[in-house]
Amino acid sequence: MQILQKTCITNVIKAHKLIKQKLVHIFDNYGIKRKHLKTNYMRLSTLTILFFVALSSMAQTHITISGKLQDSETQEPLVFASISIVNEPIGTVSNTLGEFDFHIPTRLESGRLIVSMLGYQNYEAAISSFIGRDTVIINMTKASQLLDEVVIHDSLSGGDVVRIALNRIGENYPSDPYLMDGFYRDLKKLGGKYFSLLEAAVKIYDDDYGEPRNKGRLREKVALMEVRKSLSYETHKFSRYFEQHNLLEDLLLHNHVKYRTFPEEDLFFNGFERMKNSFYSGHQVFVVSLNSDLYKLKMFVDRNSYAIIKMDYERRYPENVIRKKVKSVSKYVSDTKSIVFKQHQGKYYLNYIKVISKFNWYNAKTDSLNFQTEMQQELLINKIYPDTKDRISSTRKMKRYGLQYQDEDYNPEFWLNYNVIKDTPLNEKIVADLEALGKLEEQFEN
Repeated sequence: MQILQKTCITNVIKAHKLIKQKLVHIFDNYGIKRKHLKTNYMRLSTLTILFFVALSSMAQTHITISGKLQDSETQEPLVFASISIVNEPIGTVSNTLGEFDFHIPTRLESGRLIVSMLGYQNYEAAISSFIGRDTVIINMTKASQLLDEVVIHDSLSGGDVVRIALNRIGENYPSDPYLMDGFYRDLKKLGGKYFSLLEAAVKIYDDDYGEPRNKGRLREKVALMEVRKSLSYETHKFSRYFEQHNLLEDLLLHNHVKYRTFPEEDLFFNGFERMKNSFYSGHQVFVVSLNSDLYKLKMFVDRNSYAIIKMDYERRYPENVIRKKVKSVSKYVSDTKSIVFKQHQGKYYLNYIKVISKFNWYNAKTDSLNFQTEMQQELLINKIYPDTKDRISSTRKMKRYGLQYQDEDYNPEFWLNYNVIKDTPLNEKIVADLEALGKLEEQFEN
């Protein structure tokens, strides 16, 4: 920050000298008396100072920390780790290469960065130690030495752990109104090639984690703050092979913990097995898994509170006809999802959710495979407002139809310091596919 301030002051001084030189040149050329020079110089100087002060204040609103998380022994990248500030409600996650860019308001410059990852000890350091540095390599230490040698010391079965966790949702998750800022992204893929992208900055409001009466209807109220999309999102000829309703609403309904969309039969609970305990943010964690012919489910449950910290889920579908289009029929292949929660002020809030859905499309007459479509959706919660009195008005509330029809003018300045999921080489391939119609920035503007 000091370097930035010195640079701005230097620029102001240079601008002053340049203005005075130009004014002298103009006044002499046009025969204007130099007694007017001082007045005009002062006016322009004042404008220059105001301009650079404004520029300086804008530049100083945020600090950006760039880092890469890796295992201290194997140097393997750590994916979707939580990066935040101690006792503050803002955060981001690492990408598939363990990388992140974290934009932090300058008022938090004296705070401490904390990184949490299942199976690892927390990493903590002063934010000031990152300022002025390029990408910082952060080595995370496994917590295996903190775990007992014996995996199971109690008589709880995997099903018992899950039952207790589900019964304690009301205790462990928000019981008062809350608001969240989030970054949403969906990508559509056809035959291995990406052809459309939509990203949105959103606000999400909800009353609490009480069990809903209608588990298929969204309880949260969502406001779209900013939306940007590729030109092909609604114009590509294969867009019709994807759902055209509100995909963000669909994604939020995948939160099985909030909507209690777990089977209630004993057969479901009896199928869980205990695995070796893990570790997260200073606590031991139960790990339970369920494998069947149709799906796999792994849950990570805090051993103290029985809060569900993370779920990994994969469901494979029998190839039944789902939808019909002209000369083609689709058959569901699979859903893969990850749902991650983060603790703040004693309650667990949604932190990250990702769902990948795949369909096979067959020729209606010959039943031969034509192509496969894939939808990737993810939502990162980058700020939490607990016990809020703010609401989302009916005029700002997201409509139930497709986001592509609810977008506003593209605002590139907004995205400069907004916490999103950092790009990866995969994203570079995605961008290369999407830019067949021109640069993405131009597509957003159009």
